[in-house]
Amino acid sequence: MKWNKLVLFSAAAVFTLSGCYNQPGLVEDTNYDRTKTGAATGALAGAVIGYNTKGHHKAERALIGGLLGAALGGAVGYSMDQQANEIAHALGTGVNNDPLAALDPENDIIVSKHPDHVQIMFRDKMMFATNSSRLQPHARRKVQKIAQLLANYPQTVVGVAGFTDNTGSYDYNLRLSEKRARTVANILAVNGRPLVKGCSWEKPIAPNNSAKNRALNRRVEVYLYADRNAMSDPCR
Repeated sequence: MKWNKLVLFSAAAVFTLSGCYNQPGLVEDTNYDRTKTGAATGALAGAVIGYNTKGHHKAERALIGGLLGAALGGAVGYSMDQQANEIAHALGTGVNNDPLAALDPENDIIVSKHPDHVQIMFRDKMMFATNSSRLQPHARRKVQKIAQLLANYPQTVVGVAGFTDNTGSYDYNLRLSEKRARTVANILAVNGRPLVKGCSWEKPIAPNNSAKNRALNRRVEVYLYADRNAMSDPCR
């Protein structure tokens, strides 16, 4: 019975606040899934805390806690949604959540939303010369645009990972992928030092069995999180 009441209070909080965050997308993606998920999670947590607080009027405290939790959780989710759309717009593209988008060699930049983070994938061919970790001028300007936007979101946690194909030794590619990721991370260090990882040829997008597939696997990915504790190993 208690849990049924908590769920009802949480749902009421989400519905009450849904109008605050149901705003149109800035580019292509208007789902705002992180906003809804954050509001629902925050509402439930707030309702539980309010209901379990000592004293009378548990129902009222649960509702108030749910409202506050939904507001905070929804605000975090909305912030991540907004960042994804602003970054996509600045990079001259839209938000693309199609899981097959990474297999299209014409997609040099892919901005996608995930339940707990935003991901920006840069193809290697538009970023670096062969065996180089020095950003090409055009690519540097793209990364600088992200840095400029991140300055507006000081709470965002940034991670950068580099990936190669399987040409050459694993160790050589590990060093190269980390150098490339660090080059990008140095530009994005506006909210503190990003977490940097070189993945060598781990986590390929496609099998390394052709020149076309190997080109797909050479990339740098940037990850934006609202919570450092939610970050996962990009190489796995």
